[in-house]
Amino acid sequence: MRAIKVVDYDPCWPRLFAEVSIEISALLGEVVLTIDHIGSTSVPGLAAKPKIDLDVVMISDEVLPMAIKIMRATDFVFHGDRGEKRWGFTRDHDDHGFKLYLCGPDNRAHRERIRFRDYLRDHPERARAYAELKRRLAVEAGGDRDFYTGGKTEFVSETVRLAALRT
Repeated sequence: MRAIKVVDYDPCWPRLFAEVSIEISALLGEVVLTIDHIGSTSVPGLAAKPKIDLDVVMISDEVLPMAIKIMRATDFVFHGDRGEKRWGFTRDHDDHGFKLYLCGPDNRAHRERIRFRDYLRDHPERARAYAELKRRLAVEAGGDRDFYTGGKTEFVSETVRLAALRT
């Protein structure tokens, strides 16, 4: 098992997101509604695994099969439906990677990820607590990604609940 690496915020992450967004927009064109930077790398100052997470929201669920086919023909690795009607793809580089998810316009998981991101952006104390939790879990997990992810579930759920109270 490879160790889970949580690193200090890198100011290059927004640029990496912008670059991959341009690439995805060129590939998928007019069927893209939005491309959203999600996950920890989307929160300025937040420590994270050096993976840029992005949700590519399609204009409708009907165009998803075509978009999946196009993405599968690229150098992104296809991981299938993540159980939330979000189709996952990854691409790794030496010092960073990308986790891309295709979804329809009314995807609940996407909405929750946007709420989580925005809440952390607006509440730096909550973002700091999340960074501390992630660093601790990365050490305790010893490379066990399920342990790492599972250890964040309660914090993430509570943050999404707090964010929902604001709307």
